[in-house]
Amino acid sequence: MIVERFQCNYGLNEKYRNDLSDGNLKISGFDDDDNARIIEIPNHRFFIATLFLPQFTSKSGMSHPLILSFVKAAIRFKDMKNRNNV
Repeated sequence: MIVERFQCNYGLNEKYRNDLSDGNLKISGFDDDDNARIIEIPNHRFFIATLFLPQFTSKSGMSHPLILSFVKAAIRFKDMKNRNNV
C-alpha cells in the first residue's frame, strides 16, 4: 500500500476500463474506491501515467521514487543511444 497526494478533477472513464486493460495498458494503481490512479505500458522502456502528484513529496536530495526512476531510465536510454552511435 502506498499513500500519495491526489489533487485532480480527472480520472479514467470506468466504462472503458476493461477495454484499456485488455490492450497494452496495465492499470497498476487504484484508490480506496477502486478507481484507476496509475497506468503503465509494461513493454515500454518507461511509460507510467499517474493521477497523484509525486513532486509534492520530493525534497531536495530525496526525490520521489517515481521521479528518480524516470531520471535513471532517461540516463540509461541516453547511454544506450551514445553506445549505438559510436
